[in-house]
Amino acid sequence: MRVTFMGTPEFSVPVLQALVDAGHDVAAVYCQPPRPAGRGKKDRPSPVQALAEALGLEVHHPVSLKDADVQAEFAALGAEVAVVVAYGLILPQVVLNAPLRGCLNIHASLLPRWRGAAPIHRAIMSGDPQTGVCIMQMEAGLDTGPVLLREATDIAAEETTAQLHDRLSTMGAALIVTALGGLDGLSPEVQLADGATYAAKIDKAEARIDWSKPATDVDRQIRGLSPFPGAWFNLGGDRIKALGSRLADGSGGAGDVLDTDLRVACGTGAVQLTRLQKAGKAAQDVEVFQLGAQIAPGTSLAEG
Repeated sequence: MRVTFMGTPEFSVPVLQALVDAGHDVAAVYCQPPRPAGRGKKDRPSPVQALAEALGLEVHHPVSLKDADVQAEFAALGAEVAVVVAYGLILPQVVLNAPLRGCLNIHASLLPRWRGAAPIHRAIMSGDPQTGVCIMQMEAGLDTGPVLLREATDIAAEETTAQLHDRLSTMGAALIVTALGGLDGLSPEVQLADGATYAAKIDKAEARIDWSKPATDVDRQIRGLSPFPGAWFNLGGDRIKALGSRLADGSGGAGDVLDTDLRVACGTGAVQLTRLQKAGKAAQDVEVFQLGAQIAPGTSLAEG
C-alpha cells in the first residue's frame, strides 16, 4: 500500500522499519521538528527522522497541521492510508480524511483503558496485570476510534516502563503489518465508554517516593517511572533515582534501609531496590551502586 507514516520517538522506529521491510510504499514521513539536545544544545533530529533519512525517505516536520498549505501538501501525497504512532501533533479532521482509507493509530494499551499520553507508565503504576497494543481507526476524539486489531501481553512482576515500551513497540510493528495486509477483512470494534480511563501525561511532581505508602504502590511507582522521569529520594543532600525494584519481605520504619542490599521498609511491607542512579552519573545495578555508596542498614531514605 502507499502509506504516509507519522511518528517521532524511539517507540515509532520499529514500526517505520517494519512498513519498509514489508514492502509498503512510504510516500513520506512526518515527525516533530529537530529539538535542541546535548551539551551544545544543537538541534537534533528525532529518532524517526534519523531512520527516515537513512532509508532515503521524504521527511516533513511541520510545527502544526492546521496550516492550509501543510494540509494540501499532505493530501497531495495520495496515500491510501496514514500510519500514526506517537507522532505528537493533533490531526485535524481534514488530515484524518485525506488518505483514501483514513488514518490508523498504533496505541500502547488495551483500549478503552488508558487513552491518552502515558498508557505504558499508567498501566504499570496502576498494577494492571495485562496491557497490549491496539490498531485504531482514528477519529476526532482522543483515542476513541474503533479498534481494528488488538493484542494483549502480561506485565511481568519486575518489568519497567522502559522494558515494556520496547516490547510493545515490537508488537505494534508486527500488528500494523498484519492489519494492512488484511485490512479489507477487519471488523471495526466500537469502543464502549464503560471501562475507559485516561492516561494523563506524567508530571515530575509524581516522582518523589513516599515511603509511607504500601510496598506495592512504591514498587509500581519505581518501575512505572523508569527511566523517565525516575522515582527518587534524597540522601545526604543528593537526589538518587530508583530505576528498578521488586517486592520483598521485611518491615520497619517507613524508608528505613533494612540491609546492605538496599531492602527498604515501606508503610506496609518492603521493596528491594535493584537499580539506582545518582545525579549526573550512569545508572547502576544495586551491587555496583553499593560499592561506592555504602548505604548502611538503619539509614532513613525518608529524610531530606
